Amino acid sequence: MGKIVVSENVSLDGVVQDPTGEEGFKHGGWFNQISDKDREAWAKVGLDEALGAAALLLGRRSYEFLAARWPSRTGPWADRLNGLPKYVVSSTLADPDWNNTTVLGGDAVTEVSTLKNELDGEIVVAASRQLVSTLIEHDLLDELRLIVYPVLLGAGERLFGETSDKKCMRLRDTRTIGDGLISLTYERVNET
Repeated sequence: MGKIVVSENVSLDGVVQDPTGEEGFKHGGWFNQISDKDREAWAKVGLDEALGAAALLLGRRSYEFLAARWPSRTGPWADRLNGLPKYVVSSTLADPDWNNTTVLGGDAVTEVSTLKNELDGEIVVAASRQLVSTLIEHDLLDELRLIVYPVLLGAGERLFGETSDKKCMRLRDTRTIGDGLISLTYERVNET
């Protein structure tokens, strides 16, 4: 059985919107406001995560963003991401052009549940805020990895929205990345 791992870059106040500044959000580009040392350390975390993944699971917008960047890149991280199986939850994407991509076009909860039962290993969800909300709401999330950036944006789309009930998590790991980033890893806890 697969393990759904959500991996997100977030501001201190939980904003995930427009980290690279390409979407026109007034506070966009916060991802790029870190030191070279932090960026190098972050890239190592990203490579290690990709090496440990069995597959990527993405929403359509995040898929299109990543598919426009990674296929032309080279190096260990690019080679790993380009070679991994990729699953995209979308009702509109018909012809994905990033190799090893499968579109999950049915009900997201059913499709992801089936995928989780069919695959072994970590199924890493990157970005994909709307998909993450669905996974959390339907208790499909197994692990949450947050890399927290030292900025308060005060506005913007946040990773966590309302849920129909509380969702309990347990802190499993915390560490510093570079000089200014924090990595937090939580696992889902089933309440009894």
